[in-house]
Amino acid sequence: MKRRDFIAGLGSAAVWPIAARAQRPMPVIGYLHSASAEPYAPMMAAFRQGLAEAGYVEGQNVAIEYRWAEGRFNRLPSLAAELVTRQASVIVAGGGDLSVVAAKASTTSIPIVFTIGGDPLGYRLVDNLGRPSGNITGVTFFTITLGPKRLELLRELVPNGAKIAMLVNPNSLNPDASEVQAAARKLGQPVQVLHAGSEHEIDTAFRSLVQERADALLVISNPLFTNRRDQIVTLANYHRVPSIYSLREFVTSGGLISYGASIRDAYYKAGIYAGRILNGVKPADLPVLQPTKFELVINLKTANALGLEIPPTLLARADEVIE
Repeated sequence: MKRRDFIAGLGSAAVWPIAARAQRPMPVIGYLHSASAEPYAPMMAAFRQGLAEAGYVEGQNVAIEYRWAEGRFNRLPSLAAELVTRQASVIVAGGGDLSVVAAKASTTSIPIVFTIGGDPLGYRLVDNLGRPSGNITGVTFFTITLGPKRLELLRELVPNGAKIAMLVNPNSLNPDASEVQAAARKLGQPVQVLHAGSEHEIDTAFRSLVQERADALLVISNPLFTNRRDQIVTLANYHRVPSIYSLREFVTSGGLISYGASIRDAYYKAGIYAGRILNGVKPADLPVLQPTKFELVINLKTANALGLEIPPTLLARADEVIE
């Protein structure tokens, strides 16, 4: 072999691995959610922020395949199967327990990161929060354990309320609804349960609320209700019913009061977890993250429009007051 051919061969051999690396396809994150994209835009922005902090920017070095069920929960298993077929490097499941259950049932090998408001142990998603086994981990913002506390706050807000209504989605697991009812029985507080599993049924539920002359409303945490928060807040304010919600996003949309952890923070942390998994960390080495702070947010403008005076003791405990 001539010397110049040998040197040329060495050069091409050195260049080849670099070219091969450059041609590697971007990893794919499969994103599964039970609701619609638009109402969750702020949460998804937080997810992408966390992902970027872990070193991944959508369209630059990672692709995201979105599957939104648009509130049709029966579509979740097939959408999850599509992401498995797409050979996603990691699946991120949001929008409640049904999304996570569908993702978990679809694969035992692809890592899964969840964001839920419920108890991962109660839903049997993991068997240990500190060191989850298998291919799944994530973030919980524990909205469902706070129902009795919201009932307490609502009674403080409307101390003379004879009847409190509770809006529940019958198509989802609602352990918090049971906890609210148990707490109400101990207090001797009548609670009217209103079922709504669709946009139309939300309207119907509010008609029942007016007919039954409920004095206040507690909205149970649910992806459908978060998705339709503008509709719910508008109806509650139109019928002048003081209402408490699980997420501050309802209050920034004009709702009266909320108490719960930050859902945006949960999505942000899920983005970090997805990026760490893409970097080679195993789900079992990532503990399920839990909230460390719960926010009480009050909208004074809405209170004034409802002719409602917020007790000074409640205002003093608020983490944020919107005026």
